[in-house]
Order: sequence, then structure tokens, then C-alpha cells
Amino acid sequence: MTDSSARIRLITFDLDDTLWPVGPVIIRAEHRMRDFLDTHAPEVNRRFDRDALNALREDILSKQPELLHDISGLRHRIVEATLEACGYADAPGLAAGAFAAFIDARHDIEYFEDALDTLEHLSRRYTLGALSNGNASVARLGLDRYFAFHLSAEGVGRRKPHPAMFERALQEAGVGSEAAVHVGDHAEDDIRGAHQVGMGTVWVNRSGTPWELDDLVPTWEICDLKQLAELF
Repeated sequence: MTDSSARIRLITFDLDDTLWPVGPVIIRAEHRMRDFLDTHAPEVNRRFDRDALNALREDILSKQPELLHDISGLRHRIVEATLEACGYADAPGLAAGAFAAFIDARHDIEYFEDALDTLEHLSRRYTLGALSNGNASVARLGLDRYFAFHLSAEGVGRRKPHPAMFERALQEAGVGSEAAVHVGDHAEDDIRGAHQVGMGTVWVNRSGTPWELDDLVPTWEICDLKQLAELF
């Protein structure tokens, strides 16, 4: 253990692209939702292509900007709006069914092979927390056996890198920032977000890409979560 990590009591983790690759998950979930709509409301997929959905998203956010921090609420509202535009009488019910198809697939994930063993190892010695802008549920995934708490952008009302989520994590664990470190793959959302409240940072760089920010660097950089056991 290094001197700078000796006092760590809290380790927080990003979820998407830190514990599992999220791209294939979202693609599959969107396909499941479109399949549901093909069956129950086929006019939606005929009338709304990707460009039309993006335009609708921007229109909804202009009227309900609070949904920017509620990714589930935003997706549900977009689907409901397409159903309403197509004249479906039971738009709320169909939207609920379409979103349920999406969220079921959203939790059909494959972990990076280093993820679960690392969480198991660290949870024996440290308080672990999950911090996410996404809508995966650690309870639904069974990860609550490792994490003492899970904070989402929806629950906090702010997305990373806003300091609110990191400050809430420190409050949840009852520790100061000098006793906490955040682990994540995203330079802005994770590393800048944690850095600005004084937490230590671990950048998970699985692809070996160059660091992209000029005004700060992560405390540590790793390519494999198993390296956390060496750091802490």
C-alpha cells in the first residue's frame, strides 16, 4: 500500500464501462424496446427514425430540463410522446410496457472479468459506493452485497461531474475527501468530478488511450481493476 492510499476508508465506483461494457447493453435494450413497439404499436417505429427521436428528445428537454438528470424518466417520456403523436389511446400503458422491455435488457450485462472478484476483495476492508449517471440498479444486479450505497443522477438531481453526487457519497460514508477515492473510466464525469471535491481518483484506462485533460491528472491510472488490490 502506498503512503497516499494508507488512509483510504471509502472507495466509490462508476458502473457503466467501469464494471461492464455498456455499449452492447444499450444497443440490445433499444432493440428489445423497438421489438415491443413493433408488436404493440408498429406506427411508432415507422414514423420515428433516429433523427426524429433526437429532435423529440431536445424538444422535451427544452420544456422539462429537469429530465436531463433523470435518464429513465426522459426515455419513458420520449416513448410516451411518440405513442401520443401516433394516436395510440393507451399511450401511458404502452410506454410503460416498452420501457419495461428496455430496462429488463438494460440489466442483462456481462461484467469485465476483473470486476466481481475485485469488489468482493475490496468490500471486506473498505466501504464501497456506486455513483452513476445511468439507470442500472445495483440491487437488481445483486451488487448490493458489495456496495453500502448507490447514488444516481436521478436520485441526487445532478449528473457527474457536478460535485453534488461526490459530496453526497462522502456524507453517506461519514468520511472526509482525504479518506476517499473514486474509480471510473470517464475523464470528465469521474476524474474531474471527484477531483474537484478533493477525492483521490483512479482512472480505469482499459484501452491504453492517452490522457485527454491538460489541467489535471488522475491520482492513479490502471488498465485492470485487479490492480486496485495492489494500490489499496
